[in-house]
Amino acid sequence: MLTERKGSIFIVTINRPEAKNAINEAAAIEMCKAMDEFDSDDSLFVAILTGAGDSFSSGADLKALARGENLFNTERGGFGIFRKPPRKPIIAAVEGYAVAGGTELCLSCDLIVAANNSKMGLPEVRHNLVAVGGGLIRLPKRMPYHRVMELALTAEMVSVEEFHKYGVVNQLAEPGKALEAAIELAERITQNGPTALQATKQIIQSTFDWTEEEAWEKQMEIAQVAHDSEDRKEGLKAFAEKRKPVWKGR
Repeated sequence: MLTERKGSIFIVTINRPEAKNAINEAAAIEMCKAMDEFDSDDSLFVAILTGAGDSFSSGADLKALARGENLFNTERGGFGIFRKPPRKPIIAAVEGYAVAGGTELCLSCDLIVAANNSKMGLPEVRHNLVAVGGGLIRLPKRMPYHRVMELALTAEMVSVEEFHKYGVVNQLAEPGKALEAAIELAERITQNGPTALQATKQIIQSTFDWTEEEAWEKQMEIAQVAHDSEDRKEGLKAFAEKRKPVWKGR
């Protein structure tokens, strides 16, 4: 994994282009470390996950699996992110193929920007594997049931334009421009209060598990952290003084 700081934006690059950025045990461990670094640094507000070379990720390194490597034994679950993505917003910037675990990496992110010639899909059943990295859990919440079932059972890999049509992919970019477009999106997000961004993400993710009555109560518990933060005071002060706020992430 390569990491780069661009102001309050944290760029994480899967750096195994010779293997189409397939994830082995070492990469999963490094991913987990990168997500921990992102979450623990108050000065970082948004992350971007991308891949080196011409592919985002081809998923699990099957040769590594055959050698007995464990890609799922991290504190954040498989690939170092599947079970416990960062609490802050993260964007996937996709070029080329984002298939199998690569699609599941995208689904672990909150927003997806993809080159318009990219492909996504869940082809695990071709190898008698099951997509246990969240694809079968997250995708049915974001696309129509019957289409998800068809994709998962046929192992079909399709253009990201279809995922864009259903709103799974947020933005399409010209080939080679996905990271640039993701950075532009991240810059728009970082104009806003970081503690409020975290609370907003958590509420949206949690609402699937709440009844409406529970939501009215539980959202306030989460929002209160942002409302009690230094950033809220700064946001109100900046508004009154007609200037841009200087966010601290706390």
